Amino acid sequence: MALLIATGTENWIPNETIRDDLLALTPDADIRTPKTVGNPAEIRMLAVSSLPKDLPGQFPNLQLVQKLGAGVETIVAHPALGPHVRVTRLRPDAPAREIAEFCLAYVLRATRNMDAHDRAQANRSWDPIEPREADKTMVAVLGLGHIGGRIAAMFRDIGFQVVGWSRSPKSLPGIPCHQGADGLKTVLNSADFIAAILPSTAETRDLFDADLLAQCVPGATLINAGRGDLIVEEDLMTALDTGPLAHAVLDVVRQEPMPPENPLWAHPKVTITPHVSGWHLGDAIKDVAENFRRLKAGEDILHEVDRTRGY
Repeated sequence: MALLIATGTENWIPNETIRDDLLALTPDADIRTPKTVGNPAEIRMLAVSSLPKDLPGQFPNLQLVQKLGAGVETIVAHPALGPHVRVTRLRPDAPAREIAEFCLAYVLRATRNMDAHDRAQANRSWDPIEPREADKTMVAVLGLGHIGGRIAAMFRDIGFQVVGWSRSPKSLPGIPCHQGADGLKTVLNSADFIAAILPSTAETRDLFDADLLAQCVPGATLINAGRGDLIVEEDLMTALDTGPLAHAVLDVVRQEPMPPENPLWAHPKVTITPHVSGWHLGDAIKDVAENFRRLKAGEDILHEVDRTRGY
């Protein structure tokens, strides 16, 4: 029984680096990369970041796909992945912390007027501007799972006002939490900054359309570090051009890599980052090794996904 590391993602952690990290934990495990696949019939587990359309069919005895991250929407609905193949994801602390830092960085960039100071420096202009106080600034976190909860807690702990929203009821210390369609409108009606950390499901795709964007506070900033298909991009640009949004920070978009002709690249109120908000696996590499051990032993898998629900 072998585990194949095939991230399917360029410009990220090399397959060989992940293999070496796993072998340091389980020296006797049979762990391979695309350069050392060997007999395809021996591959029982794949560890991937994205799953190419032709990959699952190459392994007739495949039993488990391990996502090297949280989002699994493209894997659970993969047309070449048989219904018997199980899917699991990671719940690592390292990228959750990094995504929280990413959101915090862009909120502070705005509240501390950093863009304005950059422009003033370029013009050699001494132009003091009052920064916005954290305790008078509302940050909404949409999606209160492992990552969203970490983000909400970070903002709370440094003194921002924080409100949360999720599809099902959640409870976080010191943070008012809402759910459902009415709860979402309530949250958007109060938020200066919106951090969207939602998965891609039938309920969340195209969630941010013209009607929902119209619920945002005038001058609000939308930060999307969840999934690119949460936002109708044409409606987003309209909301930026005519109100109410002042800015959008997009770490994820509908098509990645984003094609050069996409007008979001040049929009003056849009900041694009190439899906880098959460990068490192950290200690979660231990869960990959543990899931391979459990698969061989016939034990329950960590963080298994309900493929019918999509998460």
